[in-house]
Amino acid sequence: MISLLTFCFPSSPPGGGGSANKFLNIAHRGASGHAPENTFAAFDKAVEMKADYFELDVQMSKDGHLVVIHDTIVDRTTDGTGEVKDLTLRELKRLDAGKWYGPEFAGERIPTLEEVLDRYRGKIGILIEIKEPDLYPGIEEKVAEALKERNMHRPKGGKVIVQSFGHDTTRNFHRILPSVPVGVLLSHADYPDGVTDEKLASFADYADYVNPSQLLVDEDLVRRIHTLGLQITPYTIRTQEDADRMITAG
Repeated sequence: MISLLTFCFPSSPPGGGGSANKFLNIAHRGASGHAPENTFAAFDKAVEMKADYFELDVQMSKDGHLVVIHDTIVDRTTDGTGEVKDLTLRELKRLDAGKWYGPEFAGERIPTLEEVLDRYRGKIGILIEIKEPDLYPGIEEKVAEALKERNMHRPKGGKVIVQSFGHDTTRNFHRILPSVPVGVLLSHADYPDGVTDEKLASFADYADYVNPSQLLVDEDLVRRIHTLGLQITPYTIRTQEDADRMITAG
């Protein structure tokens, strides 16, 4: 099955593509249950399977290019070794990002964000996670520029949402490109006692979405997020049981 996020919208989402109370199927790192994550193969499969959005992770190469990969090191998902930030784009492009998943995917490469935007704009919604932003000063500006160059910051430019666990990064991106909806990611480890009203109110100053681990989600959290006019996009929903629990929570 697709590894996915299930998004619940209380109203039509800022990025387009959802009616009131519609749940969206978001392919996590592409259709990563069927193809190697964060590759064209996974994104193509998400389009084929008619996902509403796919999610990807963006970092920066040593020479300042935006590259799509989840881990800060390349060891797990390529045949290379080392940290993303220490490798040039040319070095990253030489790596095989597919054969670890299966021999039929040998030759898949790490895509740049620009390549992904050019290939899928208008075909599917794109949820961009800015990964480990403290490692990459200025990454918000580079992501914003990539979207602006393609008119994807405009309402009809394509369905795009930008999110990060780095909330200063999310706030900064909103300042740079306020027309693109943004989300704050919340891990269970960072909020073991739950998310306070004060914290939610601080997010409402700049964010459109609160994106918590599903372990944080209950009816009370959903209600409080909706009351602030925000939308909740819990991650990562992989089973029918998890989906049913999110539906019950509203």
